[in-house]
Amino acid sequence: MNRVDLVWRLGRLTIQPLTKAVAPIRAYGVERVPRTGGIVLAFNHFHWLDPPVFGAVTPRTVYFMAKVEAHRVPGLGQLIRSFGTISVRRGESDREAVRQMRAAVRAGHALGLFVEGTRQSEGRLGPVQPGAAMVALQEDVPVVPAAIHGTETWRLGSWAPVSVAWGEPMRFEGLHKGGRGYREASLQIGEKLRELHSWLVELHAHGRPRHATPPS
Repeated sequence: MNRVDLVWRLGRLTIQPLTKAVAPIRAYGVERVPRTGGIVLAFNHFHWLDPPVFGAVTPRTVYFMAKVEAHRVPGLGQLIRSFGTISVRRGESDREAVRQMRAAVRAGHALGLFVEGTRQSEGRLGPVQPGAAMVALQEDVPVVPAAIHGTETWRLGSWAPVSVAWGEPMRFEGLHKGGRGYREASLQIGEKLRELHSWLVELHAHGRPRHATPPS
């Protein structure tokens, strides 16, 4: 167990209960997350609450990516770095961030990416950027998609229900390890996230039962 794992263990005793106290969370299909080995977790993103929600329902330590501006915020930067969060410069080539992403999965860790690149304030899923596909193809690891629903309307004190649905691990055998392959894999990830998100929307409309199986 490394230092980041220890911080996550402490977070599960502190931040996780707090997150669940302010947002009624349910997670579906979490058994699909491999418990060992390098993986890329592909998340959609609506709200600042999403990282602690995904952290609360993921059964592994997650090495998230966060924009460099977040790392520069006093207090917040130190906190997220203690959880293993990797800094990335948005909107430009960041070779150091790519190196760290690949190193994380190569070391057997779970890399968590908000694959649209930024929050989708309209509450609709955006196009998937190529980072997740690039890491998965270059390091030959699976992508596990997970959609979130509910945080787009959540406000502190609103108690709006929040749900996460996990898809099956995705492999991209036969795709080229280059721009064309990254684009094709990203399209597949986006299609799966939209399917999972639509399933969650319908699930909420039917009262959000405690047990349900997301589409495979």
